[in-house]
Parts: sequence; structure tokens; C-alpha cells
Amino acid sequence: MIDLTLITTSTHLEGYKVTKQLGLVRGITVRSRSILGNMAGGFMTLFGGKSSIYTELCENAREEAYQLMIQHGKEMGCNAIINMRYDANEVMDGVTEVLAYGTAVVVEKILL
Repeated sequence: MIDLTLITTSTHLEGYKVTKQLGLVRGITVRSRSILGNMAGGFMTLFGGKSSIYTELCENAREEAYQLMIQHGKEMGCNAIINMRYDANEVMDGVTEVLAYGTAVVVEKILL
């Protein structure tokens, strides 16, 4: 089992040297809101402020995409992912795709 714990939004990892670039890794999830969730979320927007229902939905979708990206990276044999990003697109009304992606690499710790 490969220990994949190094993930960064930067293009490099301080203290590590990239020895191999394996390519793009991604995790994609598609989520839709339930009718009850839409009703509750719509009710909350009437009063303004933070919408905890939509915040939780977005956070769960991002976490699922992130974990799928890590799984993809492990399958490719990387021990780090650099330049990690999120993206989201509305597939249709009420259905959103969330994508986590980055570059799978093999790194070695730089010895001083």
C-alpha cells in the first residue's frame, strides 16, 4: 500500500525532489439536491446568512471528489499530488459535478 499523504496546491513540495511525473489524477462526483433540501435551503435564504444545508452538501461533494482523487493517485503509484485544484460545473438544474484534480508525482526527501 502506498502512503499518499503529501498533497499541495503548490507546484512543488518544500524539502522534496520530484523524481517522476505520472500525470493527471482526478476525482469526480456528481451531486443533486433533494426536494426537501431545496425547500429548507430556499427557506433559509429568505432570512439571509449562512446556508448550512448547502454548505454541508458542498463540503461533502468536495471531500468525496478529494478522496477519489487520492484513490486514483494510489492506483497510479504516486506518493504525492502537486498543483491540486477543485472545479465545479452545473450539469443541469440542481445537479452539480465537483472535480478534484492535480498532478501525480513520485517524490524523494532531500537530505541535507
